[in-house]
Amino acid sequence: MNVPTIEASDSTFSDGSDLHEGKYFNTKKDLKRKLSDIAMKGNFEFRTRKSNRSLWVIECIDPNCSWRLRASKIVPESTKFVIRKYVGVHSCLLLNRNANHRQATYVVIGEQVAPQYVGVEKGPGPKGVQTFARTELGAQISYYKAWRGRKHAHTLIRAIRGFRYMRKVVGIDGTFLKGQYRGVLLVATAQDGNGQCYPLAWGIVDSENEDAWSWFLTQLKEIIGDTDELALILDRAPSIKKAISTVFEKAHHRACAWHVAQNIKNKFKCADIMGSYWSAVNAYICEDFTGYMIEISNRYPRVAEYLENEVGFEKWSRCHYPGLRYNITTTNMVESLNSMLVNARDFPYVALLDVIQEKMSKWWNDRRIVATAITTPLTPSRESELRPCFAQSNGRHTSQLNPITYHVKGGELEGVVDIFNKICTCKEFDIDKLPCVHAVAAAHHAQVSVYSLVSSYYTKEYYLLAYGETIYPVGSQSQWDVSNEVVTRIVLPREVKEKKRGRPKTSRFPSVGEFRKRKNHCGKCSTYGHYKKKCNSQTGSTKGNPPTNVPG
Repeated sequence: MNVPTIEASDSTFSDGSDLHEGKYFNTKKDLKRKLSDIAMKGNFEFRTRKSNRSLWVIECIDPNCSWRLRASKIVPESTKFVIRKYVGVHSCLLLNRNANHRQATYVVIGEQVAPQYVGVEKGPGPKGVQTFARTELGAQISYYKAWRGRKHAHTLIRAIRGFRYMRKVVGIDGTFLKGQYRGVLLVATAQDGNGQCYPLAWGIVDSENEDAWSWFLTQLKEIIGDTDELALILDRAPSIKKAISTVFEKAHHRACAWHVAQNIKNKFKCADIMGSYWSAVNAYICEDFTGYMIEISNRYPRVAEYLENEVGFEKWSRCHYPGLRYNITTTNMVESLNSMLVNARDFPYVALLDVIQEKMSKWWNDRRIVATAITTPLTPSRESELRPCFAQSNGRHTSQLNPITYHVKGGELEGVVDIFNKICTCKEFDIDKLPCVHAVAAAHHAQVSVYSLVSSYYTKEYYLLAYGETIYPVGSQSQWDVSNEVVTRIVLPREVKEKKRGRPKTSRFPSVGEFRKRKNHCGKCSTYGHYKKKCNSQTGSTKGNPPTNVPG
């Protein structure tokens, strides 16, 4: 049945959404959440005509209205839903629009307000949730519903409460497994105030494809939320790139600067330009960045075009990033986790997960002990970063421009510091959220504690709170409390491919642009590290004997 197209007129109004026929959603739940949001902001209600596991049909609550939507699964085996039919224009009377409607459930309110509790000490109370629902969602809700929505929001973020004390930068990557069933281990990790990995989520999938990444990212979104304050750093693989743009609509998606560098070396064969590239990556001021890009453009115009047009300056450059990325430009924190599991990746899945749990339990306990013993206001690594600024600030001439602004002269670069808004014209203070040398000098002149200018994420208090809880072992399988839904679900093991002849491969293929240095083998002494012509051995040839000093 063809649904007629209706255009908005004086007697009709649009729902104001970006929905259209053919738009995909990872799950039915995501689609319902989107429609509830649209209904609340548009002050209209809808009702369900038909709903099952593979179909969802809704229409405006007014039977005479033309607004309706029909969505179904792409294929029966998939969880993804696609909009098949959609009329986004209402023909009902404006008098029927209602701000206190059925879509404003406490579950929906809790999901929408949950990001307000991430990264803060307390978050809004029930009255604050009422204000949020009225101003952001256009819904009038009762105090009791606001209280239940707040409680539901706390439930959603309870799994990793420590993330609220982290900078909102998350690295995402995967590493292949070497056991019988192979597969890929997907990892998402933040970085604590002391610069250490803070794993958020782990997942095992068949391979790195769009469906696998969509599933993993959807689970991640449930525990960290999706806000414009969040920065996700990842490589530029097409599968993850497409999946993340669908799941995380509000968060900023940034490219790993190291992977971009490898792509440049592989595509353009220009390793000698890497010094200028990394200087451009780490530049705080756009004028400095432009100078490095001119150096690159003069020598390799195609590289400069690739970085600007294909990748985009805002994806890899520190100074062009619109949000807060701090000093994190690569996914090295994820690579560190992968290196930690280099031997455990041979294990069966359950044994691998046990290793991860044991390692994280140990980390949490050890770091909690370290945090308790800290005697300075900041974490050890941030304290060591800040101390050189004290020495460099000596001898700087500081003049006050107004009650909150100071001009600092001396050194290679002058700076104008606003100690109230915690910014400086050198941009280091703005981006890293740690006082630069100008900010330290301004604080001394204003007789303000330098530590009051430091982001809370770097403090001993936040470091201790991040590891305040204990990670317990899973325990014996006989003690697990498993729901009937899971018990009755039939899960088939992965198909094991027929083994190839020869020794199984355990080392991964090099990434794009990554080259492994070959070990030189001496034909005279049968050791590694030099050629026969440069051999200083006096023993003569040992050809035929097993080589010694073989690299691992």
